[in-house]
Amino acid sequence: MGIYIFISVLIIIACVLQIMIVLVQSSKGGGLAANFTSAGQAMGVRKTADFLEKSTWTIAVSIFILSLLATAAIPRGGEEKKSRLETQIQNAIDPNAIPTLPSAVPPSAENPQPDQKNK
Repeated sequence: MGIYIFISVLIIIACVLQIMIVLVQSSKGGGLAANFTSAGQAMGVRKTADFLEKSTWTIAVSIFILSLLATAAIPRGGEEKKSRLETQIQNAIDPNAIPTLPSAVPPSAENPQPDQKNK
């Protein structure tokens, strides 16, 4: 159970980072890359856009891999814990079974009533 929660927290953190990186990017070349246009910067405009694109793809792949790991780490109940649906199926009454209803058979000479046998 602990590893599943840990992986889920990592997925949430990666999703928040992904949202922040996508919001920083601009499709028209603006965004964070537009702020670094001075010649004195070590990272130029093109390198900033490349870094943001690579980080977007890296985080997207990490979210995919973490999702697969979380699926594999889902805590399973084992044999002693059965699902509600399975117990209902096992306890269900067969709909094809013929119900045994009390029937009144008219008394006859061959089939006397139980109180008439002793007489």
